[in-house]
Amino acid sequence: MPPEDPPAEGNLIYRQSIWTRATHWIWAICLFFLVLTGLQIFNAYPKLEIGIESGFEYDNAVFEIGARRIDDELQGYTRLFSQEFDTTGMLGVSNGEPRAFPAAVTIPSTRSLATGRVIHFFFAWVLVGTLAIWFIASLLNGHLHDLLPRGAGFRALGRDIADHARLRFHHGRTYGALQKLSYAGVMFVLMPLMILTGLSMSPWFNAVAPWLLDLFGGRPTARTLHFLVMLLLVGFFAVHILMVLASGPLNALRSMLTGWYRIDPAPEADAASPDRKED
Repeated sequence: MPPEDPPAEGNLIYRQSIWTRATHWIWAICLFFLVLTGLQIFNAYPKLEIGIESGFEYDNAVFEIGARRIDDELQGYTRLFSQEFDTTGMLGVSNGEPRAFPAAVTIPSTRSLATGRVIHFFFAWVLVGTLAIWFIASLLNGHLHDLLPRGAGFRALGRDIADHARLRFHHGRTYGALQKLSYAGVMFVLMPLMILTGLSMSPWFNAVAPWLLDLFGGRPTARTLHFLVMLLLVGFFAVHILMVLASGPLNALRSMLTGWYRIDPAPEADAASPDRKED
């Protein structure tokens, strides 16, 4: 139930509970630190591999960022499978020294794998705990049921995708079909996959559950999947911010700060309005 009555004017509904709002902002903070410390950890071994083992005698890298010296100058490069690109000035070289990702996008900005790992693991466990709290609260207050896409939602998915592509947004009482599918994919696929691949790279967890490492095909493969999931989450975050800005940032921000969300007028009221315009 909403904590108080909404303002007198407007079609405001209480859409986000305190649990949803609190965990939303904690996730945002956690993912910020996890991504930037993850890039610091990646810099210590700037390549991604597929297989059970890795090392100098193996040639199983699918992605690599490095630097080579040419005519007394460092040249940065990025290799994706067999394709190599000159990325000097962006990746491979930073402040005149070999460095996969530049100091501006890593935490800490200096070379410190130990510090990066400590911060990374701290926010990783905060994220896991927050996810557990969100899941229990959402199960009890019905938010989890509203988030899961169902038959009717899937039937409306094509139209919803077309409306988003044309920047035509609908502000309803519940999430749209595309929103439900996106959020469900993040919460029930990407987040668990990120946690499981992270755990599979932990030696102590390998001793507890060695089957998890076998499930992902070895630590190098798990590390590669972990990095790919990070890219997908960053991509989701970027699209999420763009959609919020395009659909009405004040309404979305109010929803995630106070819980109150302004919805579109009911079809009957809208049709009776003399100001109604056809698309």
